[in-house]
Amino acid sequence: MPRYLSLVKIDESTAPAEGPSPELMRRMGELIEEVTKAGVMLDTAGLTPTAQGARVHWQDGKISVTDGPFTESKEIVGGYAITQCKDMAEAIEWTKRFLKVHEEFWTVTCEVREIAEG
Repeated sequence: MPRYLSLVKIDESTAPAEGPSPELMRRMGELIEEVTKAGVMLDTAGLTPTAQGARVHWQDGKISVTDGPFTESKEIVGGYAITQCKDMAEAIEWTKRFLKVHEEFWTVTCEVREIAEG
């Protein structure tokens, strides 16, 4: 059965400074429990803010490292999920459910891609 990576992209400039609300975390926990019991969820996690990260870039045979925050980026990867679904349509349906647990003031985009096997 194919595996899918969902990259959770958020607008860090409009996300609440205190992070997700307790209600959002409760709804997220319930959905993760359901997805796990269904045998779909393989792994998921949120990521720390870009201020705590670094970008490592390779160009023209040279490495450069830039410490966060990455203010030039409107959308950043805020988390991920790896699921095992029968097809892309099922992966998208689970992703829609994930997006709907967020309050309306969140701006969240998920990029869903099949993991290349072999």
